[in-house]
Amino acid sequence: MSTQYDYDVIFIGAGHGAFDGAPALTAAGKSVAFIEEDKVGGTCPNWGCNAKVILEAPAKITQTMKQSDGVIAGDAYIDWEKAMARKKEIVNMFPGAIQSGMEGAGIDFIFGHASFRDTHTITVGEKTVTAEQFVIATGQHSHRLDIPGKEYLHDSKDFLSMDHVPDKMVIIGAGYIALEAASIMKAAGSQVTVIMKGNQALKGFDRTYTDELMKTLADQGVLFIKNATIKAVEQNGAGYTVSANTGSYPANYILDATGRVPNTQKLGLNEIGVEYDESGIVTNDYLQTSVSNIYATGDVLKKNQPKLTPTATFESQYVVDHILGNDNAPINYPAIGTTVFTTPRLAQAGVTLEEAKANEDKYTVINQDVMDDWYRLVDFEKAGKRSLIYNKEGQLVGVIELSDKAEDVVNALLPAIEFGYTKQELKRLVTVFPSIGYSALDNM
Repeated sequence: MSTQYDYDVIFIGAGHGAFDGAPALTAAGKSVAFIEEDKVGGTCPNWGCNAKVILEAPAKITQTMKQSDGVIAGDAYIDWEKAMARKKEIVNMFPGAIQSGMEGAGIDFIFGHASFRDTHTITVGEKTVTAEQFVIATGQHSHRLDIPGKEYLHDSKDFLSMDHVPDKMVIIGAGYIALEAASIMKAAGSQVTVIMKGNQALKGFDRTYTDELMKTLADQGVLFIKNATIKAVEQNGAGYTVSANTGSYPANYILDATGRVPNTQKLGLNEIGVEYDESGIVTNDYLQTSVSNIYATGDVLKKNQPKLTPTATFESQYVVDHILGNDNAPINYPAIGTTVFTTPRLAQAGVTLEEAKANEDKYTVINQDVMDDWYRLVDFEKAGKRSLIYNKEGQLVGVIELSDKAEDVVNALLPAIEFGYTKQELKRLVTVFPSIGYSALDNM
C-alpha cells in the first residue's frame, strides 16, 4: 500500500473497464478507489447491453410465434408497460450489487466528476485525492445531431426507459443501436422508419450480410431511407416532422442513433499532457497513455477492436495484471465475438469476410445455408446463412452468421478460432446433441 499517496490505484469510472479487474489489486494488497459521477456499473448494465436484451427478448419471442405457421396459436403482443417494469426491476439491482461486491473486496467509492490537477492528483468537487496510478475508464456517451429542433431528439438512454410505444418512430442512424431499436420497436407495434446517412448499415460487417439483414427487417415492416441528410425537426401538435433531403417523415418519437463519443471532456487531460482525439484516448501496447502512470481501458480508448463490454473486461484484467507485474508483455487481444441483437441476429468473430475476400491467397471462404441443418426447424427458423473462413493450414480463423441463433454459433466456434483448431481436432469435441453448438461444429 502506498504511503506517499492516498491510493495505489484510482479508477475513473466504475464500469466494466474497472470493476472486472480491480478486485485482484486489493487481493494483492493494493489500495484502490473508484470515482463515479453517475450510476455504478456504467453504460452496459444500466443503459446498454443488459437493458437492451431484456427488452429484446419479448421481441424475439413474438417473431418466433409469427414464424411458427400457427403451431403456436393466438395473437401475441408485447405489453410494453410490463416489459419496461420488468427491465427496471432487473436493471435496478445492478448498481447496488456491483458496489456492494467491490466494497466487500476493499475498494472505496468516491462520487462526483473527476478532473486531473496533476499526474498524481485529481479533484472531485471540493475533494482532492492522490494516487500512484490511474486508470481512465470513463466510456462513451451518445452523439447528438446539431440541427434545428435537436431538443426533440432522444438518445439510447432515453429509448431504453421509454414508457410507451409510439405509433410512429423515426430512427436516425444505421449502427448497432439503430437496427436493434428498429427490430424491438417493430415487434412492439410501432411504425418504424430508419433514416441512413449512406446506403450501408453496420460498419465492420460484410455488406452482403448487412444488406440481407436490412432486407429481412424490411420484410418485417421496417422502412429504410438511404443516402439522407437530416435538415431539421419540427414539432407539429403532439408529433414531429423530420425533414431531410429525401423527404419529410412524421414521428411521435425520434431516436438519434448517430454514434457514440468518448468521455474525455473536462477531465483535465490537456493540462497533464494525456494525448487523445475524437476517437478516444491514445495508448501504447500496454494501455498506458502518454503519461506513463495513467492507463485507459474500455470504450474511451482509441482502438481498432470492437468497443464492447467483453473487450473492456479483457482490458481491465490486463491492466491490473500489468500493474501487478504479472504480465509484462504487450496486450494481445483474442478473437472477439460481436453480435447485433436484431431478429435475426448478425454475429461474427475473427478474420472478417471483407478481409478474407481481399486476401484470397491467404484464406478460403466456405459459404453455407444454415437451413440445410434440420435443427434450425425446431425453433421455426426460416432463413439464414454463414461464412466460415479458413487459413491455408486448414484452421478456422473467422466466422460470420445471420440467423436467429447466430450469437450461439459464434460462441461455439470461438475456441476454434482463438486456439487454431483444425477440423481433425474439432472432431474431438463431443458436444450435447441436439443443440446449436453440435450443429455448428458438425457443419464445419
